[in-house]
Formats: sequence, C-alpha cells, structure tokens
Amino acid sequence: MDKKLNRPIRVLVAKVGLDGHDRGAKVIATSLRDAGMEVIYTGLRQTPEMVVNAALQEDVDAIGISILSGAHMTVFPKVMELMKAKQLDDVLLTGGGIIPEADMEKLKQIGVGELFAPGTPMASIVKYIEDWVTTNRAF
Repeated sequence: MDKKLNRPIRVLVAKVGLDGHDRGAKVIATSLRDAGMEVIYTGLRQTPEMVVNAALQEDVDAIGISILSGAHMTVFPKVMELMKAKQLDDVLLTGGGIIPEADMEKLKQIGVGELFAPGTPMASIVKYIEDWVTTNRAF
C-alpha cells in the first residue's frame, strides 16, 4: 500500500549539552529543508527536556540530535525516557555525530533510530526519515 503524506514531514534538529560545534546540525537542517521537510532548529545548549518539549509543541515527526561531545550514552537515553513519558511514541529519535559503532548498537536496542556518522550522504538521511515517517505516521 502506497501511503501519501497529508502534510510535510516536520523534523526538530537539536544540539544538546555544552557541545558548541553546530556546523553539521545546520547542514543537516538545510538539507532536510531543501528536501521539502519543515525543520525546526533549536540552536545550541539545549537540555533533553527542552528538546522534548519543543518536539511536543511543534508536533514533529522526528527529532534529530547532533552530538560530538561524547555524551551520546547519556543524552539519547534521557531524550528517549522523556519521549516515552510524554507519549511521543510515534516520533522518530535519530541523530548523528561522533558515536562509536558499539554505542550506536546499544542505543538502537533502547529504541533510538538510525544514527549517522560524519560523511553519510544526505540523500541517505533524507530517505531514512521519509521512509520511517511514511511507515509510522498516523494518517
């Protein structure tokens, strides 16, 4: 069955914690926008609570966290916990940055979606989000 989306995909792109390097997050946000998605970029130094509250208020389909600080094993589980508490079960949590492969696997086991390393083609990220939303969005 081919589902047609009734509105553009909405993605929240966030930088959590003290990581001040946001070039990658801005490139991702621009590329998703250029692919036809509505993008909300929260800016630097967000807390997990701020990210999840913004996702709830903005009615997003996906949250993308860019992380380079090494705090991924704290940030992603906390965001996932808050998403569950707010019943955001139909929102994709994805992201990327400097995350070791073994940690990516551990995060996937708790429900985090695909995580992307630097150098991943933008088309792959766009397709992943589009496919996930098409399959999982309540129409």
